[in-house]
Amino acid sequence: MESPLDSLDWNLLRTFFVIVEARSLTQAARELGIRQPSVTQALKRLEDSLGCTLIVRGSRRFELTRYGEILYRECELMMRSAARIGEKLAGAQADLTGLVKLLLITAVQYAPLDEALARLRRRYPSVNIEIEIVSSPQAVRAVSQRIAPMALCLLAQPIAGLNCRLLMREEFGIYCGPTHPWFGRDDITLEQLRQEPLVAFSVSKKGGVMEPMLALGDGAGLGRRITGSSTDIGAVLRMIVAGVGIGVLPSAAADPDLQAGRLWRFAPAGLTLGADLHLITNPAFVPEPAEARFLEILEECVAEAESRES
Repeated sequence: MESPLDSLDWNLLRTFFVIVEARSLTQAARELGIRQPSVTQALKRLEDSLGCTLIVRGSRRFELTRYGEILYRECELMMRSAARIGEKLAGAQADLTGLVKLLLITAVQYAPLDEALARLRRRYPSVNIEIEIVSSPQAVRAVSQRIAPMALCLLAQPIAGLNCRLLMREEFGIYCGPTHPWFGRDDITLEQLRQEPLVAFSVSKKGGVMEPMLALGDGAGLGRRITGSSTDIGAVLRMIVAGVGIGVLPSAAADPDLQAGRLWRFAPAGLTLGADLHLITNPAFVPEPAEARFLEILEECVAEAESRES
């Protein structure tokens, strides 16, 4: 046998609940944002569906019948449960699991990234984070081929077919170690530096993308004689400090050794070295939920940083 509830419009229950809370059809209409005749009609439809009178009303009378009292108590429980749905869904987000894989160039220092990682951990403690250190060309290749969802890398210009979000301009410098004969001198010209042995950051130039440390050195005309090379920036820095040759380094990565007296920065007139740090993603790649949340958080942190700077 079909129950009256099988064909019941649940919006009628909400309307009934608002009517009882307001103790007035007129006030209920205001709260619901509809006309009073619509409220009256909704109440009648509900009573017809249930086959009983719920409210006795008159010019100065508003009373719930026994059936109305029972229905009101049940509606109250329903409304309280509905009000908690948002909280429960928010709580479910905290149980988000999965892996966020991020490709990152070595020694990059970017405060919004650090804050984004911290926020991800606080909001979604069950999400795991994996950071792989790669060169910029490797990052571009992995994201282009949809092997990785995202990467932070240095680009001379945006890459066609990828979403390239400019994050900041990273400054570079030319350095030598304490045993170099020019250590401490600020009168060295670019032409003199071009004659010096170079410790190079070695990486493939395939794919039309060149690692900026290599590109910047080439652009300045350095490296006519290379005496050391590595794909790891720490090893490049170590060889420069040891006196194997001069080299191009990110200023932020070199600053601790510069302050400690283990490096000297040359400042030839008219030369400024820099490259742009980008967040790259592939528009054809659909991120997993954990990856999508991290990208949202990172964008949130980047926007806050840009707002503080403006």
